[in-house]
Amino acid sequence: EENMTVTEDFSRVEDTYQMEAEVCIIFTDFGKMQNVCNLLIEKLGTSVTISPPHFYHTPEAIDTLRRRVCVSAVGNTRQKAQEVCRLFGQSLGKPLLIKEEETKEWGGHIDSHLSNTPDSLTLQERIQNATAYASCRVFAVFEIKGKENRRNKLL
Repeated sequence: EENMTVTEDFSRVEDTYQMEAEVCIIFTDFGKMQNVCNLLIEKLGTSVTISPPHFYHTPEAIDTLRRRVCVSAVGNTRQKAQEVCRLFGQSLGKPLLIKEEETKEWGGHIDSHLSNTPDSLTLQERIQNATAYASCRVFAVFEIKGKENRRNKLL
């Protein structure tokens, strides 16, 4: 209910009354949006008009994307370091230094310089234009441990 606003307009046309309602809903799930639109069209037919969706990202969603990308970059760095250590018969220890060096973001909005107006774009084009991307470059230093001899472990 907090993500929905309803505006109603009653008017009299000759001997009948006419009601128009505008319902604006903010969806966080694209699938739910499609299901609701399909249900409205199925139940109300031509008496309902569904405007094209407007896509946007909240600051919280962008912040979550940045964090996930950084954590993924650190995980990838650790995995690569483990593979290199295995090549040399070593084992990877704890991280000594992890530094986020660069974060890039792009997409996430409809570019105003496009020749097409947002209303003329297909739904797929709208989704593509609204998709946010991010990349992160990290620098990490890990402790390297030599492989312990199995005989030493048994003693």
